[in-house]
Amino acid sequence: MKSVTQRARDLRRRFHVKPHAAVDLEALDPAETSHVGDKETAKAQTEEDALAIDALQDRLFAEGRRALLVILQGMDTSGKDGTTRAVFGRTGPLGVSVTSFKKPSEVELSHDFLWRVHKACPQRGTIGIFNRSQYEDVLIGRVRKLASREVIEHRYEQINAFEDMISSSTHIVKFMLHISKDEQKERLQSRLDNPDKNWKFDPSDVAERKLWDDYLRAYETMLQRCSTAIAPWYVIPADKKWARNAAVATIVRATLEEMDPQYPKVDFDPAAITID
Repeated sequence: MKSVTQRARDLRRRFHVKPHAAVDLEALDPAETSHVGDKETAKAQTEEDALAIDALQDRLFAEGRRALLVILQGMDTSGKDGTTRAVFGRTGPLGVSVTSFKKPSEVELSHDFLWRVHKACPQRGTIGIFNRSQYEDVLIGRVRKLASREVIEHRYEQINAFEDMISSSTHIVKFMLHISKDEQKERLQSRLDNPDKNWKFDPSDVAERKLWDDYLRAYETMLQRCSTAIAPWYVIPADKKWARNAAVATIVRATLEEMDPQYPKVDFDPAAITID
């Protein structure tokens, strides 16, 4: 069995978006699974990685000097919630924060678009997960023309500068969960067919599907403009949930192992202390 280092190296080589490189999402297979092997092996590996992430997060919390920010983006139903549960479900809740970015409030709209994002960044010693993120402002903002083209163009530079600024203490890894239009249709339909999932269905998703090609182009531009050395993007095939989860878990675990957080040294001799 490959080590996590070997698995992460293979995944990064396959799915990493090199800085400034053009991306053709239609040429990438959302149903690919060859990178993680068979289903049962992948699910077992995800569980092992999730437990390792928990142990590494404990060290990160104790060290208290750095943070990890994981950004999840993708079309509706691509599995941002499911990925979070699978990869971080074993991690102690005190060391993890999850922020889901919805439609901006009036207060948020009265500030610059990064204001609410900066507030949500993880504190040192913790892992922060963004379910959607600042990138909504160059995705739906671009497709729905919520800002002028000039403003959108400037936002790519602002996002890169923002990520560079926080990188002094925060490691950043970003995943675009790449789902096919056919798979999205099945997942949306399942929300309509299952009464227990009706609440997850948003009628606006149907309207957004009509803009599928526009969103693909917006994602391609985002990936090309905002994958950097300090905040890389990975395009993860997401039609198969188990393969998606396995890939993300491996890269997150490898990132934490490379950070190599350490328990702090104490300034006393534990063996010399007697507790009556």
